[in-house]
Amino acid sequence: MNNTNKYKSDIILDLNIDDDRFGFATSIDEALAQAEVELVVLNETVESIKELKPQCDKLDYILAASSGALCGVIDIFLVGKPDESPLGDITDKWFANRTIDFAKLCGYKGDKNSLSSAINFLEEKFKIPYDQSVGGGIFRELINLTPSNHHFKSLGHNPTLLGLFFSILNQFTNTSDFVSNGELISLNNSDGKFELQGKNIPSKLFCGITNWIGHLISDVSGSSGSKGRGMGIPSPIWAWSNDVIAIKAKLNIPVTEFDKSVNELALKLFKKGYDVRFQTTQAIPVFINEMIVRLLYSIRRLIGYYISVPKNDRSWGLLWKSCEPFSNATVKRMLTVAHGTFCIIDIGDATIRGFEKGIGSFNVFEFVLRLNVVGVGRFAISLYGETKRAISYDHARESSDFAAKEITIVENYIEGLKILSAKYDDARLLTFIADFKKSDAYIKAFERSVQLAELRNVPANRILKDKADIDRYFGGK
Repeated sequence: MNNTNKYKSDIILDLNIDDDRFGFATSIDEALAQAEVELVVLNETVESIKELKPQCDKLDYILAASSGALCGVIDIFLVGKPDESPLGDITDKWFANRTIDFAKLCGYKGDKNSLSSAINFLEEKFKIPYDQSVGGGIFRELINLTPSNHHFKSLGHNPTLLGLFFSILNQFTNTSDFVSNGELISLNNSDGKFELQGKNIPSKLFCGITNWIGHLISDVSGSSGSKGRGMGIPSPIWAWSNDVIAIKAKLNIPVTEFDKSVNELALKLFKKGYDVRFQTTQAIPVFINEMIVRLLYSIRRLIGYYISVPKNDRSWGLLWKSCEPFSNATVKRMLTVAHGTFCIIDIGDATIRGFEKGIGSFNVFEFVLRLNVVGVGRFAISLYGETKRAISYDHARESSDFAAKEITIVENYIEGLKILSAKYDDARLLTFIADFKKSDAYIKAFERSVQLAELRNVPANRILKDKADIDRYFGGK
Protein backbone atom coordinates (compact mmCIF):
# COMPACT_ATOMS: atom_id res chain seq x y z
CA MET A 1 0.00 0.00 0.00
CA ASN A 2 2.95 2.29 0.62
CA ASN A 3 4.00 2.12 -3.04
CA THR A 4 0.46 3.04 -4.14
CA ASN A 5 0.41 6.05 -1.83
CA LYS A 6 3.75 7.15 -3.21
CA TYR A 7 2.40 7.30 -6.75
CA LYS A 8 -0.82 9.03 -5.55
CA SER A 9 1.24 11.75 -3.91
CA ASP A 10 3.10 12.23 -7.17
CA ILE A 11 -0.22 13.01 -8.83
CA ILE A 12 -2.30 14.71 -6.14
CA LEU A 13 0.21 16.70 -4.10
CA ASP A 14 2.57 18.06 -6.77
CA LEU A 15 0.04 20.74 -7.82
CA ASN A 16 1.20 23.88 -9.66
CA ILE A 17 -0.93 27.00 -10.07
CA ASP A 18 -0.25 29.01 -13.24
CA ASP A 19 -1.81 32.25 -14.40
CA ASP A 20 -4.88 30.66 -15.89
CA ARG A 21 -4.81 27.00 -14.96
CA PHE A 22 -3.96 24.31 -12.44
CA GLY A 23 -1.37 21.70 -13.45
CA PHE A 24 0.52 18.75 -12.04
CA ALA A 25 4.30 18.39 -12.17
CA THR A 26 3.92 14.63 -12.62
CA SER A 27 1.77 13.49 -15.50
CA ILE A 28 -0.37 10.37 -15.47
CA ASP A 29 1.88 8.82 -18.08
CA GLU A 30 4.92 9.39 -15.89
CA ALA A 31 3.17 7.91 -12.86
CA LEU A 32 2.08 4.98 -15.00
CA ALA A 33 5.69 4.39 -16.12
CA GLN A 34 6.92 4.52 -12.53
CA ALA A 35 4.27 2.05 -11.43
CA GLU A 36 5.19 -0.34 -14.23
CA VAL A 37 8.86 -0.13 -13.24
CA GLU A 38 7.86 -0.94 -9.67
CA LEU A 39 5.83 -3.87 -10.96
CA VAL A 40 8.87 -5.22 -12.81
CA VAL A 41 10.95 -4.98 -9.61
CA LEU A 42 8.27 -6.78 -7.61
CA ASN A 43 8.02 -9.54 -10.22
CA GLU A 44 11.81 -9.96 -10.13
CA THR A 45 11.61 -10.31 -6.35
CA VAL A 46 9.02 -13.04 -6.67
CA GLU A 47 10.97 -14.78 -9.45
CA SER A 48 14.23 -14.63 -7.50
CA ILE A 49 12.95 -17.05 -4.87
CA LYS A 50 12.14 -19.55 -7.61
CA GLU A 51 15.84 -19.57 -8.54
CA LEU A 52 16.66 -20.77 -5.01
CA LYS A 53 14.21 -23.66 -5.05
CA PRO A 54 14.94 -26.70 -7.27
CA GLN A 55 12.21 -27.69 -9.71
CA CYS A 56 13.22 -31.35 -10.01
CA ASP A 57 10.64 -33.96 -10.93
CA LYS A 58 10.80 -37.71 -10.32
CA LEU A 59 12.59 -38.37 -13.61
CA ASP A 60 15.31 -35.82 -12.76
CA TYR A 61 16.02 -37.64 -9.49
CA ILE A 62 16.05 -41.04 -11.22
CA LEU A 63 18.47 -39.86 -13.90
CA ALA A 64 20.79 -38.22 -11.35
CA ALA A 65 20.85 -41.30 -9.12
CA SER A 66 21.47 -43.54 -12.15
CA SER A 67 24.43 -41.43 -13.21
CA GLY A 68 25.89 -41.60 -9.71
CA ALA A 69 25.43 -45.37 -9.60
CA LEU A 70 27.05 -45.85 -13.01
CA CYS A 71 30.08 -43.78 -12.03
CA GLY A 72 30.26 -45.60 -8.70
CA VAL A 73 30.60 -48.88 -10.59
CA ILE A 74 33.33 -47.31 -12.75
CA ASP A 75 35.13 -46.26 -9.58
CA ILE A 76 34.95 -49.76 -8.08
CA PHE A 77 36.12 -51.73 -11.10
CA LEU A 78 38.24 -49.29 -13.11
CA VAL A 79 39.77 -47.06 -10.41
CA GLY A 80 40.09 -49.31 -7.38
CA LYS A 81 43.40 -48.70 -5.64
CA PRO A 82 47.00 -47.97 -6.78
CA ASP A 83 48.75 -50.76 -8.72
CA GLU A 84 45.36 -52.42 -9.34
CA SER A 85 43.76 -49.70 -11.42
CA PRO A 86 43.04 -50.11 -15.16
CA LEU A 87 42.28 -46.40 -15.42
CA GLY A 88 45.39 -45.70 -13.34
CA ASP A 89 47.57 -47.37 -15.97
CA ILE A 90 46.12 -45.06 -18.61
CA THR A 91 46.67 -42.03 -16.36
CA ASP A 92 50.29 -43.04 -15.70
CA LYS A 93 50.98 -43.26 -19.45
CA TRP A 94 49.35 -39.87 -19.99
CA PHE A 95 51.57 -38.23 -17.36
CA ALA A 96 54.66 -39.97 -18.78
CA ASN A 97 53.88 -38.63 -22.27
CA ARG A 98 53.29 -35.12 -20.92
CA THR A 99 56.64 -35.28 -19.09
CA ILE A 100 58.40 -36.15 -22.36
CA ASP A 101 56.51 -33.37 -24.15
CA PHE A 102 57.59 -30.87 -21.50
CA ALA A 103 61.21 -32.02 -21.82
CA LYS A 104 61.03 -31.47 -25.59
CA LEU A 105 59.60 -28.02 -24.97
CA CYS A 106 62.63 -27.28 -22.76
CA GLY A 107 65.12 -28.43 -25.40
CA TYR A 108 65.36 -32.18 -24.91
CA LYS A 109 66.89 -33.85 -28.00
CA GLY A 110 67.35 -37.40 -26.72
CA ASP A 111 65.31 -40.56 -27.24
CA LYS A 112 61.73 -39.43 -27.74
CA ASN A 113 60.38 -42.64 -26.25
CA SER A 114 62.66 -42.78 -23.22
CA LEU A 115 60.93 -41.47 -20.10
CA SER A 116 63.99 -41.92 -17.87
CA SER A 117 66.19 -39.89 -20.28
CA ALA A 118 63.59 -37.09 -20.39
CA ILE A 119 63.33 -37.08 -16.59
CA ASN A 120 67.12 -36.99 -16.23
CA PHE A 121 67.25 -34.03 -18.62
CA LEU A 122 64.66 -32.13 -16.59
CA GLU A 123 66.39 -32.96 -13.27
CA GLU A 124 69.62 -31.46 -14.61
CA LYS A 125 67.86 -28.42 -16.05
CA PHE A 126 65.80 -27.63 -12.97
CA LYS A 127 68.25 -28.34 -10.18
CA ILE A 128 67.24 -27.81 -6.56
CA PRO A 129 69.21 -28.30 -3.30
CA TYR A 130 66.65 -30.53 -1.56
CA ASP A 131 66.67 -33.54 -3.89
CA GLN A 132 68.38 -35.99 -1.55
CA SER A 133 66.91 -39.47 -1.89
CA VAL A 134 68.99 -41.03 0.86
CA GLY A 135 70.82 -39.73 3.89
CA GLY A 136 73.72 -40.86 5.99
CA GLY A 137 74.70 -40.87 9.66
CA ILE A 138 72.58 -38.86 12.08
CA PHE A 139 70.66 -37.38 9.16
CA ARG A 140 69.53 -40.84 8.09
CA GLU A 141 68.60 -41.81 11.64
CA LEU A 142 66.50 -38.66 12.08
CA ILE A 143 64.71 -38.72 8.74
CA ASN A 144 64.99 -42.31 7.52
CA LEU A 145 65.13 -40.94 3.99
CA THR A 146 64.71 -43.47 1.18
CA PRO A 147 63.92 -43.26 -2.56
CA SER A 148 60.36 -44.36 -1.77
CA ASN A 149 59.58 -41.57 0.70
CA HIS A 150 61.80 -38.57 -0.06
CA HIS A 151 59.27 -36.93 -2.40
CA PHE A 152 56.75 -36.96 0.44
CA LYS A 153 59.01 -36.01 3.33
CA SER A 154 60.77 -33.21 1.41
CA LEU A 155 58.52 -30.14 1.72
CA GLY A 156 59.87 -28.68 -1.51
CA HIS A 157 58.41 -31.66 -3.39
CA ASN A 158 54.90 -31.03 -2.09
CA PRO A 159 52.62 -29.43 -4.75
CA THR A 160 51.09 -26.95 -2.30
CA LEU A 161 51.55 -23.26 -1.54
CA LEU A 162 53.61 -24.20 1.50
CA GLY A 163 55.65 -26.50 -0.71
CA LEU A 164 56.39 -23.53 -2.99
CA PHE A 165 57.35 -21.42 0.03
CA PHE A 166 59.83 -23.98 1.34
CA SER A 167 61.22 -24.58 -2.16
CA ILE A 168 61.99 -20.86 -2.56
CA LEU A 169 63.40 -20.72 0.97
CA ASN A 170 65.62 -23.75 0.37
CA GLN A 171 66.90 -22.40 -2.95
CA PHE A 172 67.75 -19.00 -1.49
CA THR A 173 69.47 -20.46 1.59
CA ASN A 174 70.78 -23.74 0.11
CA THR A 175 68.92 -25.80 2.72
CA SER A 176 66.52 -28.74 2.81
CA ASP A 177 63.42 -29.09 4.98
CA PHE A 178 61.81 -32.44 5.80
CA VAL A 179 58.90 -33.65 7.90
CA SER A 180 59.55 -36.89 9.74
CA ASN A 181 57.99 -38.43 12.85
CA GLY A 182 55.93 -35.30 13.45
CA GLU A 183 58.95 -32.98 13.39
CA LEU A 184 60.28 -30.35 10.98
CA ILE A 185 63.95 -31.08 10.29
CA SER A 186 66.24 -28.70 8.37
CA LEU A 187 69.59 -29.47 6.72
CA ASN A 188 71.97 -26.56 6.12
CA ASN A 189 74.34 -26.38 3.15
CA SER A 190 72.55 -29.39 1.70
CA ASP A 191 74.17 -29.08 -1.73
CA GLY A 192 77.53 -27.35 -1.90
CA LYS A 193 77.35 -27.08 -5.71
CA PHE A 194 73.91 -25.49 -5.90
CA GLU A 195 73.59 -21.82 -6.85
CA LEU A 196 70.28 -20.11 -7.58
CA GLN A 197 70.42 -18.25 -10.90
CA GLY A 198 69.56 -14.56 -11.15
CA LYS A 199 71.30 -11.24 -10.63
CA ASN A 200 68.81 -9.68 -8.21
CA ILE A 201 65.96 -10.67 -5.89
CA PRO A 202 63.14 -10.55 -8.49
CA SER A 203 65.11 -12.58 -11.04
CA LYS A 204 66.17 -15.11 -8.40
CA LEU A 205 62.56 -15.39 -7.26
CA PHE A 206 61.45 -16.05 -10.83
CA CYS A 207 64.15 -18.69 -11.30
CA GLY A 208 63.21 -20.29 -7.98
CA ILE A 209 59.53 -20.63 -8.96
CA THR A 210 60.54 -21.96 -12.39
CA ASN A 211 62.85 -24.53 -10.80
CA TRP A 212 60.08 -25.65 -8.45
CA ILE A 213 57.53 -26.15 -11.25
CA GLY A 214 60.04 -27.76 -13.61
CA HIS A 215 61.35 -30.15 -10.97
CA LEU A 216 57.82 -31.18 -9.92
CA ILE A 217 57.06 -32.05 -13.54
CA SER A 218 60.27 -34.07 -13.74
CA ASP A 219 59.21 -36.05 -10.64
CA VAL A 220 55.51 -36.53 -11.44
CA SER A 221 56.24 -39.84 -13.18
CA GLY A 222 59.04 -40.90 -10.83
CA SER A 223 62.78 -40.24 -10.79
CA SER A 224 65.21 -41.01 -13.61
CA GLY A 225 66.46 -44.09 -11.77
CA SER A 226 63.01 -45.42 -10.85
CA LYS A 227 62.05 -48.98 -11.66
CA GLY A 228 58.51 -49.70 -12.72
CA ARG A 229 55.94 -47.05 -11.96
CA GLY A 230 58.26 -44.98 -9.77
CA MET A 231 57.38 -42.65 -6.90
CA GLY A 232 55.61 -39.55 -8.14
CA ILE A 233 54.81 -36.40 -6.19
CA PRO A 234 52.40 -36.38 -3.23
CA SER A 235 48.70 -35.78 -3.62
CA PRO A 236 47.85 -32.17 -2.65
CA ILE A 237 44.93 -33.50 -0.60
CA TRP A 238 47.23 -35.59 1.63
CA ALA A 239 50.27 -33.30 1.50
CA TRP A 240 48.40 -30.93 3.85
CA SER A 241 49.37 -33.27 6.71
CA ASN A 242 52.97 -32.12 6.14
CA ASP A 243 51.82 -28.51 5.98
CA VAL A 244 50.08 -28.73 9.36
CA ILE A 245 53.19 -30.08 11.08
CA ALA A 246 55.48 -27.55 9.39
CA ILE A 247 53.27 -24.59 10.32
CA LYS A 248 52.94 -25.75 13.92
CA ALA A 249 56.70 -26.23 14.17
CA LYS A 250 57.38 -22.71 12.89
CA LEU A 251 54.83 -21.25 15.32
CA ASN A 252 56.08 -23.38 18.24
CA ILE A 253 52.68 -25.06 18.57
CA PRO A 254 52.81 -28.63 19.92
CA VAL A 255 52.11 -31.32 17.33
CA THR A 256 49.31 -33.63 18.49
CA GLU A 257 49.23 -37.39 18.20
CA PHE A 258 46.36 -37.00 15.75
CA ASP A 259 48.59 -34.88 13.49
CA LYS A 260 51.29 -37.53 13.63
CA SER A 261 48.85 -40.36 12.94
CA VAL A 262 47.35 -38.63 9.90
CA ASN A 263 50.83 -37.79 8.59
CA GLU A 264 51.96 -41.39 9.03
CA LEU A 265 48.84 -42.61 7.23
CA ALA A 266 49.48 -40.18 4.36
CA LEU A 267 53.07 -41.43 4.08
CA LYS A 268 51.91 -45.06 3.94
CA LEU A 269 49.39 -44.16 1.23
CA PHE A 270 52.11 -42.44 -0.78
CA LYS A 271 54.44 -45.41 -0.54
CA LYS A 272 51.63 -47.61 -1.90
CA GLY A 273 51.39 -45.40 -5.00
CA TYR A 274 48.73 -42.90 -3.87
CA ASP A 275 50.27 -39.85 -5.61
CA VAL A 276 49.11 -37.08 -7.95
CA ARG A 277 48.63 -39.58 -10.78
CA PHE A 278 46.27 -41.77 -8.77
CA GLN A 279 44.45 -38.73 -7.41
CA THR A 280 43.85 -37.69 -11.01
CA THR A 281 42.55 -41.18 -11.75
CA GLN A 282 40.05 -40.84 -8.90
CA ALA A 283 38.83 -37.57 -10.40
CA ILE A 284 37.83 -39.26 -13.69
CA PRO A 285 34.55 -40.92 -12.57
CA VAL A 286 33.68 -37.80 -10.56
CA PHE A 287 34.14 -35.67 -13.67
CA ILE A 288 32.12 -38.12 -15.79
CA ASN A 289 29.32 -38.00 -13.23
CA GLU A 290 29.32 -34.21 -13.36
CA MET A 291 29.17 -34.11 -17.16
CA ILE A 292 26.45 -36.76 -17.48
CA VAL A 293 24.12 -34.98 -15.07
CA ARG A 294 24.59 -31.58 -16.69
CA LEU A 295 24.10 -33.10 -20.14
CA LEU A 296 20.93 -34.95 -19.12
CA TYR A 297 19.53 -31.79 -17.58
CA SER A 298 20.18 -29.78 -20.76
CA ILE A 299 18.76 -32.43 -23.10
CA ARG A 300 15.52 -32.73 -21.12
CA ARG A 301 15.04 -28.94 -21.01
CA LEU A 302 15.94 -28.63 -24.70
CA ILE A 303 13.27 -31.13 -25.69
CA GLY A 304 10.77 -29.47 -23.37
CA TYR A 305 11.54 -26.05 -24.84
CA TYR A 306 10.86 -27.13 -28.43
CA ILE A 307 7.68 -28.93 -27.39
CA SER A 308 6.19 -26.10 -25.31
CA VAL A 309 7.33 -22.94 -27.13
CA PRO A 310 5.74 -22.06 -30.50
CA LYS A 311 8.19 -21.74 -33.37
CA ASN A 312 7.59 -18.00 -33.82
CA ASP A 313 8.34 -17.32 -30.15
CA ARG A 314 11.65 -19.18 -29.99
CA SER A 315 14.96 -17.38 -29.50
CA TRP A 316 18.52 -18.35 -28.65
CA GLY A 317 18.40 -16.26 -25.50
CA LEU A 318 15.32 -18.04 -24.13
CA LEU A 319 16.68 -21.40 -25.28
CA TRP A 320 19.92 -20.89 -23.35
CA LYS A 321 18.04 -19.65 -20.29
CA SER A 322 15.91 -22.80 -20.35
CA CYS A 323 18.77 -25.25 -20.92
CA GLU A 324 21.94 -23.83 -19.36
CA PRO A 325 23.20 -26.42 -16.83
CA PHE A 326 25.28 -24.27 -14.53
CA SER A 327 23.62 -21.63 -12.36
CA ASN A 328 20.14 -22.91 -11.51
CA ALA A 329 19.10 -24.74 -8.36
CA THR A 330 17.54 -27.66 -10.23
CA VAL A 331 20.76 -28.92 -11.83
CA LYS A 332 22.59 -28.33 -8.56
CA ARG A 333 20.09 -30.53 -6.73
CA MET A 334 20.56 -33.21 -9.40
CA LEU A 335 24.33 -33.01 -8.88
CA THR A 336 23.87 -33.40 -5.13
CA VAL A 337 21.85 -36.57 -5.70
CA ALA A 338 24.33 -37.90 -8.26
CA HIS A 339 27.45 -37.29 -6.16
CA GLY A 340 25.66 -38.53 -3.04
CA THR A 341 24.77 -41.80 -4.79
CA PHE A 342 28.37 -42.08 -6.03
CA CYS A 343 29.71 -41.62 -2.50
CA ILE A 344 27.30 -44.18 -1.03
CA ILE A 345 28.51 -46.81 -3.50
CA ASP A 346 32.18 -45.86 -3.13
CA ILE A 347 32.11 -45.75 0.67
CA GLY A 348 30.15 -48.99 0.75
CA ASP A 349 32.75 -50.73 -1.39
CA ALA A 350 35.66 -49.28 0.63
CA THR A 351 34.00 -50.41 3.86
CA ILE A 352 33.49 -53.96 2.60
CA ARG A 353 37.12 -54.12 1.40
CA GLY A 354 38.26 -52.78 4.77
CA PHE A 355 36.50 -55.55 6.66
CA GLU A 356 37.60 -58.10 4.09
CA LYS A 357 41.25 -57.07 4.38
CA GLY A 358 41.06 -56.86 8.18
CA ILE A 359 39.99 -60.50 8.54
CA GLY A 360 37.61 -60.03 11.43
CA SER A 361 38.54 -56.41 12.15
CA PHE A 362 38.33 -53.20 10.18
CA ASN A 363 41.42 -52.24 8.14
CA VAL A 364 41.41 -48.42 8.11
CA PHE A 365 44.35 -48.22 5.69
CA GLU A 366 42.59 -50.36 3.07
CA PHE A 367 39.42 -48.28 3.51
CA VAL A 368 41.24 -44.97 2.95
CA LEU A 369 43.27 -46.44 0.07
CA ARG A 370 40.05 -47.21 -1.81
CA LEU A 371 38.03 -44.20 -0.66
CA ASN A 372 37.56 -41.72 -3.51
CA VAL A 373 38.52 -38.50 -1.70
CA VAL A 374 37.78 -36.40 -4.79
CA GLY A 375 34.21 -37.70 -4.87
CA VAL A 376 33.73 -37.07 -1.17
CA GLY A 377 35.07 -33.54 -1.57
CA ARG A 378 32.76 -32.84 -4.51
CA PHE A 379 29.76 -34.14 -2.55
CA ALA A 380 30.74 -31.92 0.40
CA ILE A 381 30.71 -28.90 -1.94
CA SER A 382 27.21 -29.84 -3.11
CA LEU A 383 25.99 -30.17 0.47
CA TYR A 384 27.43 -26.76 1.31
CA GLY A 385 25.59 -25.27 -1.66
CA GLU A 386 22.32 -26.94 -0.62
CA THR A 387 22.65 -25.54 2.91
CA LYS A 388 23.45 -22.06 1.64
CA ARG A 389 20.48 -22.06 -0.75
CA ALA A 390 18.13 -23.32 1.99
CA ILE A 391 19.17 -20.45 4.27
CA SER A 392 18.81 -17.92 1.45
CA TYR A 393 15.39 -19.34 0.58
CA ASP A 394 14.12 -18.88 4.14
CA HIS A 395 15.38 -15.30 4.19
CA ALA A 396 13.89 -14.47 0.78
CA ARG A 397 10.52 -16.14 1.29
CA GLU A 398 9.15 -13.38 3.53
CA SER A 399 10.14 -10.67 1.05
CA SER A 400 8.67 -12.69 -1.80
CA ASP A 401 5.33 -13.18 -0.05
CA PHE A 402 5.06 -9.45 0.68
CA ALA A 403 6.05 -8.63 -2.90
CA ALA A 404 3.31 -10.92 -4.23
CA LYS A 405 0.71 -8.96 -2.25
CA GLU A 406 2.17 -5.66 -3.48
CA ILE A 407 1.93 -6.86 -7.08
CA THR A 408 -1.88 -7.08 -6.77
CA ILE A 409 -2.06 -3.56 -5.33
CA VAL A 410 0.22 -2.06 -7.98
CA GLU A 411 -1.62 -3.85 -10.81
CA ASN A 412 -4.92 -2.35 -9.60
CA TYR A 413 -3.24 1.04 -9.28
CA ILE A 414 -1.97 0.80 -12.86
CA GLU A 415 -5.46 -0.04 -14.11
CA GLY A 416 -6.78 3.08 -12.38
CA LEU A 417 -4.05 5.21 -13.96
CA LYS A 418 -4.90 3.84 -17.38
CA ILE A 419 -8.54 4.83 -16.89
CA LEU A 420 -7.50 8.37 -15.86
CA SER A 421 -5.10 8.60 -18.79
CA ALA A 422 -7.82 7.59 -21.24
CA LYS A 423 -10.31 10.04 -19.68
CA TYR A 424 -8.06 13.10 -19.76
CA ASP A 425 -6.00 12.08 -22.79
CA ASP A 426 -3.05 13.85 -21.14
CA ALA A 427 0.34 13.42 -22.82
CA ARG A 428 2.22 16.08 -20.83
CA LEU A 429 0.39 17.59 -17.82
CA LEU A 430 -2.79 16.70 -15.96
CA THR A 431 -4.84 19.90 -16.25
CA PHE A 432 -8.48 20.39 -15.65
CA ILE A 433 -8.90 24.10 -14.83
CA ALA A 434 -11.88 24.39 -17.16
CA ASP A 435 -13.75 21.57 -15.44
CA PHE A 436 -12.91 23.02 -12.03
CA LYS A 437 -14.08 26.56 -12.90
CA LYS A 438 -17.45 25.22 -14.01
CA SER A 439 -17.95 23.11 -10.92
CA ASP A 440 -20.31 24.14 -8.09
CA ALA A 441 -17.52 23.86 -5.53
CA TYR A 442 -15.48 26.50 -7.36
CA ILE A 443 -18.38 28.96 -7.68
CA LYS A 444 -19.69 28.47 -4.13
CA ALA A 445 -16.21 28.94 -2.68
CA PHE A 446 -15.84 32.43 -4.19
CA GLU A 447 -19.47 33.39 -3.37
CA ARG A 448 -18.90 32.45 0.28
CA SER A 449 -15.69 34.46 0.35
CA VAL A 450 -17.47 37.57 -1.01
CA GLN A 451 -20.31 37.26 1.52
CA LEU A 452 -17.91 37.01 4.43
CA ALA A 453 -16.05 40.11 3.21
CA GLU A 454 -19.28 42.13 2.90
CA LEU A 455 -20.37 41.11 6.42
CA ARG A 456 -17.08 42.49 7.72
CA ASN A 457 -17.63 45.78 5.85
CA VAL A 458 -14.70 45.29 3.49
CA PRO A 459 -14.77 48.01 0.79
CA ALA A 460 -16.13 46.72 -2.51
CA ASN A 461 -12.93 47.59 -4.34
CA ARG A 462 -10.93 45.44 -1.89
CA ILE A 463 -13.01 42.29 -2.19
CA LEU A 464 -11.43 39.48 -4.29
CA LYS A 465 -14.28 38.02 -6.29
CA ASP A 466 -12.51 35.50 -8.56
CA LYS A 467 -9.10 34.00 -9.42
CA ALA A 468 -8.23 36.97 -11.64
CA ASP A 469 -8.65 39.33 -8.65
CA ILE A 470 -6.40 37.00 -6.58
CA ASP A 471 -3.71 37.00 -9.27
CA ARG A 472 -3.78 40.83 -9.55
CA TYR A 473 -3.60 41.20 -5.78
CA PHE A 474 -0.61 38.90 -5.26
CA GLY A 475 1.01 40.01 -8.47
CA GLY A 476 0.95 43.63 -7.38
CA LYS A 477 -1.21 44.72 -10.25
